[in-house]
Amino acid sequence: MGKIKVENIRVYAHHGCLKEETAIGCDYLVDVEVDANLAKATTTDALVDTVDYVHINHIVKEEMHIPSKLLEHIAKRISQRIFSELPIVKKTKVAVSKINPPIGGDVDKVTIILKEKRRKEVSKD
Repeated sequence: MGKIKVENIRVYAHHGCLKEETAIGCDYLVDVEVDANLAKATTTDALVDTVDYVHINHIVKEEMHIPSKLLEHIAKRISQRIFSELPIVKKTKVAVSKINPPIGGDVDKVTIILKEKRRKEVSKD
């Protein structure tokens, strides 16, 4: 088993519960960590045998451009797409940070972290 991290993916997006947040938008940072069996890739040296981090970056950017009220909802969508599109991935850890959140104080960022495991598929016999 191994880990692949894609860190500090910067995206400008329109998320939040307030109308102003969704109208104006703000900067976000997304970190993605995935667990996968990387043994085959260590010997084949082939991209097809690992997790393509370009694909992860693409998923994050697409999902971040779909407005949501909650950061948790975005993180769940990112995890679901990773499991759907990258079958080698066994676990995900997605952190979504809102930079300078409008919470009436001097706060650098607010971050949610969501950890997910791939669900075992039930065979249909």
